[in-house]
Amino acid sequence: MSSLTDRPPAQVSSDAEFEIAPRVLWGPIAVVAAALAWFFLFEHRFGPSRSMSAFEWLWSAWNEENDFEHGPLFPLIIGGLIVWRFKDLKRAATDGSMWGLLAAAAGVFFYLIACRTLQPRIALGGLPFLLWGASLYFWGWGVARMLLFPFFFFWLAIPLPSFQQATNQLQLFAVSMAHNGASLFGVETIVNGTQISSAHGSWEPLEIAAGCSGIRSLMALLMISGAWAYAAHNLALWKRVTLFLAAFPLAILGNSLRVTSIFVIAEYGNEVWARSTWHDWSGLLLFYPFSLFLLLVLHSVLEGGMPWKNRSRREVRRVIVSAGETETPVPES
Repeated sequence: MSSLTDRPPAQVSSDAEFEIAPRVLWGPIAVVAAALAWFFLFEHRFGPSRSMSAFEWLWSAWNEENDFEHGPLFPLIIGGLIVWRFKDLKRAATDGSMWGLLAAAAGVFFYLIACRTLQPRIALGGLPFLLWGASLYFWGWGVARMLLFPFFFFWLAIPLPSFQQATNQLQLFAVSMAHNGASLFGVETIVNGTQISSAHGSWEPLEIAAGCSGIRSLMALLMISGAWAYAAHNLALWKRVTLFLAAFPLAILGNSLRVTSIFVIAEYGNEVWARSTWHDWSGLLLFYPFSLFLLLVLHSVLEGGMPWKNRSRREVRRVIVSAGETETPVPES
């Protein structure tokens, strides 16, 4: 049986290992961070005459023409999700895995293909592989599992060239929904392509432009629902996937309500105010509150009650063990 005097040296050794380990890791981590910053921020391989880095191209693509004005919010949300689970990440950190090098190699392959084809989207698509592979290599599978969604969530921030076709289809769908929605409020309309006019000539014809198709709102709501689903980590996986995919019907429903409100106000109120002021502000004042409220309702249904109330009712128990005493569970408020 070991004596009490044998224990302190072992504890000192453990503490020494704890203090030394971060110094060993900081060097490789700094090298990886510097390499990523160089190739994605400073290396000019893309854009006109190869005058832009991958992130410079991405920043220029986050614009109204691509329906991606919300793009600059992605880095902030991804960083916020990681910070929000930082304590869990620290607890999950273990020895790294060499499999992380394989994931990082996939990211390097993406970047090489992007340089060959001059496609910055491919390079940016490989960035999550590089980040996730590095986390797996340095901190193991527990950390990598928690960072899988935040890193690959970045894919939603990359504008795709096929959006225009989706916009055309959503335009026609928005026209149909607005026409039927307005009739529910007694507003009779006539549809001519993407143009809707009053059957009684009460207001000038209104055009459902590409910006009113809902694709812009859909992409922004996908960003919000994705972050929401990740934050609800106490839910089962299928419930979190449901929360994320709910952005599609909620965006269509919310945009239809927004466009319908413009016709109703034009019919019963002020036409000029409806097609100008309300058109510009209805997304912020009607679409997002309505969509986020429905997302909260869906979350509450999946969790069986209001999320914050359910969490406050859960008892967190700790076990106090004293010498010569049995373990006693004690509720912690």
